[in-house]
Amino acid sequence: MQSHNNRPFRRHQRGFTMTELGITVTIAALLATIALPSFEGIIATQRARTYASALYATLSKARSEAITLNANVTLQAKAGGWQTGWQIRDVNNNVLDDYTAASNINVPTPPGAVTYTSSGRLPTGAAAPMFKIQTTAAGHTNYQCVSVNPSGRPYMMATPTC
Repeated sequence: MQSHNNRPFRRHQRGFTMTELGITVTIAALLATIALPSFEGIIATQRARTYASALYATLSKARSEAITLNANVTLQAKAGGWQTGWQIRDVNNNVLDDYTAASNINVPTPPGAVTYTSSGRLPTGAAAPMFKIQTTAAGHTNYQCVSVNPSGRPYMMATPTC
């Protein structure tokens, strides 16, 4: 079919050529490769924060349970250590709460079990427990610290050292 001025008729083409598609995919792959270490660092930071928040909430709950039950309540690590999870136990060793931790968490120098008295405080003379939570990704180490003051109240802080 010919047009008015003796040129061949061309249909209007839509879409991408294979060359354009190949270049776009290559650029997307290159950007993803550059961004991946940053995402790993963000994920590790969030993992440490999530673990610290869960531990903080569990310490608060254990303190509350001790006051409610008017008896000692203990927060202790599971068989694999604090990085695998923990349990709240009452004076008769019944499990009141159970938490399984996320993977790739390290608690380098964990405290022993944390016991709250019926007043919600730590036992007289007991050292204040301090949890140093550590995650590493893309060559960067993230820290979160969770501790309990002598009155029994837990607190958190993000810092390179506890």
